[in-house]
Amino acid sequence: MQLTISGCPTVEGAHHGVSFGLKAAIGIIAAVLAAAALAQASQVFAPLAAAIFIIAVVWPIQERLQWWMPKLAALAITIIVTVAICFALASLAVWGFGRVGHSLITDLARYQALYDATVAWLDGHGVSVAALWAEHFNVTWVLRATQYVTGRVNTTLSFWVIALVYVMLGLLEVENVKRRIERLENRTAAAVLLEGGAATAAKLRRFLVVRTLMSAVTGLLVGAFAWIAGLPFALEWGVIAFVLNYIPFIGPFIATLFPTLLAMTQFESWPAVFGIFICLNIIQFVVGSYIEPRVAGNMLSISPVLVLFAIFFWTYLWGLFGTFIGVPITLAMLTFCAAHPSSRWIADLLGGPDQVKPGKL
Repeated sequence: MQLTISGCPTVEGAHHGVSFGLKAAIGIIAAVLAAAALAQASQVFAPLAAAIFIIAVVWPIQERLQWWMPKLAALAITIIVTVAICFALASLAVWGFGRVGHSLITDLARYQALYDATVAWLDGHGVSVAALWAEHFNVTWVLRATQYVTGRVNTTLSFWVIALVYVMLGLLEVENVKRRIERLENRTAAAVLLEGGAATAAKLRRFLVVRTLMSAVTGLLVGAFAWIAGLPFALEWGVIAFVLNYIPFIGPFIATLFPTLLAMTQFESWPAVFGIFICLNIIQFVVGSYIEPRVAGNMLSISPVLVLFAIFFWTYLWGLFGTFIGVPITLAMLTFCAAHPSSRWIADLLGGPDQVKPGKL
């Protein structure tokens, strides 16, 4: 006699558990391999990711201009406006650092006296700074540092040139890509791509609005604090904090370090210098690590914890650029997960309280 157990709930439940575990293991392995590929081929994928982000942000300008003029003319105006805005932000940072840098140069004698006093104090406590300096900061170290900085500048310029080429070509292809997606025989895939793409573009624009708003708040708070504390160049420090806040963690660190260096020559007491440093870090921490993740979580339907994780993860993969683009990439992934029923649970799990559903954009 042959027994059939296919309808047994225990057996079916065990089979379902094994199937789910296998799929989860395959998913984890695929994610690890994808992360390794992204890290190894960062010079290929990073400019493409930057271009997609820029296209999503500036496409409404291109689309509206095409109503009134030829596509190439609209493309030229869109590119010029985009480059002009980026150049304006860079010019603000250069202006602020130029003004502050001139003051730092004029105070070199004070820094030298401060350095000599510190060296004398350390020598009196058994720490030989001269030996450490000769051992670690020699001519070879200076040459390596110069070569590294030069290489980073060349890499950055090449990165943005490639990204700009992607942007120009991508803006010309947006409508063609949309029509090709609409003609796909797989209607489910077409719906996911269209709805997910539209929702992602909207969220990326909101992300830039949130980042700009938080940068403005940081700049105002830093400038106001510098003015109240009597630190010179309060306006310049506010402008520098505003621009550098677009780069999470690294930008705020630089915007905190330089005012502290200036405070070393402006205030006689070390407690005042440490007070400046601590207060600036409190401003950066409260805005960047408390207020912004929650504002972004509410406006972009993403968990504040995931916001911080995305910044660290993509910084590890792509360095400085990953610091800026990490949250937009994670937003895109979550939005496309929400567009398909089989992966919507991921967006529901990691999204914010106001998760946008497909078809309600």
